[in-house]
Amino acid sequence: MKGLTLTVSQLNEYVRRSLASDPMLHGLCLTGELSNFKRHTSGHWYFTLKDEEAAINCAMFRQAAMGVRFRPENGQRVRLFGSVGLYARTGSYQFYADAMEPDGLGELYLRFEALKQKLAAEGLFDPALKKPLPLLPRGVGIVTSRTGAVVHDIARVSWRRYPGMPLYLCPVRVQGEGAAAEIAAGIRLLDAFSDAEVIIVGRGGGSMEDLWAFNEEVVARAIARCRTPVVSAVGHETDVTIADFVADVRAPTPSAAAELAVPERTALLETEQSLLRRMNAAFTHQLAQKGLRLAAAQKRLEARSPAGARERAAARLAATVTAMEAAMRRALTAREHALRQAAIRLSAAGPVETMRRGYAVALSGGKAVRSVDMLRPGDTLEIVMADGRAGAQVTHVEKGWAVDGGKEKDAQL
Repeated sequence: MKGLTLTVSQLNEYVRRSLASDPMLHGLCLTGELSNFKRHTSGHWYFTLKDEEAAINCAMFRQAAMGVRFRPENGQRVRLFGSVGLYARTGSYQFYADAMEPDGLGELYLRFEALKQKLAAEGLFDPALKKPLPLLPRGVGIVTSRTGAVVHDIARVSWRRYPGMPLYLCPVRVQGEGAAAEIAAGIRLLDAFSDAEVIIVGRGGGSMEDLWAFNEEVVARAIARCRTPVVSAVGHETDVTIADFVADVRAPTPSAAAELAVPERTALLETEQSLLRRMNAAFTHQLAQKGLRLAAAQKRLEARSPAGARERAAARLAATVTAMEAAMRRALTAREHALRQAAIRLSAAGPVETMRRGYAVALSGGKAVRSVDMLRPGDTLEIVMADGRAGAQVTHVEKGWAVDGGKEKDAQL
């Protein structure tokens, strides 16, 4: 038996109108627990509302979301006010919320808060316990699912930043029964592996139920006991787990975890060159300063050493001898000059110069005749003149000095 023939679009549109025209499906108030909560960049909210037995997809458009006075989180119980409808393009049956109010907390959220408070009271979240990440790890351990984008994202980012960085994957289940125990075992295994100097623990995004393995106490305590620094990278930036609080570093995404754990090789090389330049400059400066101090110390040592004292005394003695010799030369030169002057004066006043002016010396018996009293007529004399000698005989002797051509004479003897 053939019925009415419709296209998919016609059927979806008919159902949409049927739901929209049913007054029973308008002005509803639904209660349940939030899950898979997503805030779109457009401002619209998309999430799931569930109870113990069923779930329904929900949408809350930007204008309505702006009126909500609290921040909805996965696991929170709320009351939604709105209507049921159908998204004709995909045939999706969903609830369109016009308003939202808190309606207590869901069971998972209560368990999350209870464990969080317990571990915080034990000091597992203490910032003083956080271990620093190594500057350049020998290798990076990864605890996550073998499949999925997390491993590929971490590898892509790690090898872009530092080509050839060793990565060690410990594959585990990241959700479902037994996942928490596998994650804890993977952390312990990599902690005992010395080549993995940092461990990334994580998975992609999901609902609170999907991420619940990272809220289990066994995982939290495995991270807390880990001697190797642990980076938690669970879900998206808005997702928060107990593992995030216990880990040494929390990354908003697995890719961001790789950014934190693996340094950029180029930046490291640039830093190395900068440090070498600074070290060389500091070494040169220190060497120059030490050289100056050594030279000053050598001078002080020389000033205090016996050899230095002898050298200084010898230098002073040599300077004194030099000064004395110079003084003696000056004195001798002065006396030599004085002697020459005296000789000149003496020569000018001596008999030779007198004889050159026309005078002569009379000698009698080899002695100079100084007075006429020494002479008698007939005595033989030797007359010494400037240019020679001559013999003479005394014919007469007169005493006195003739003045004015003989006008005045003494009495004749």
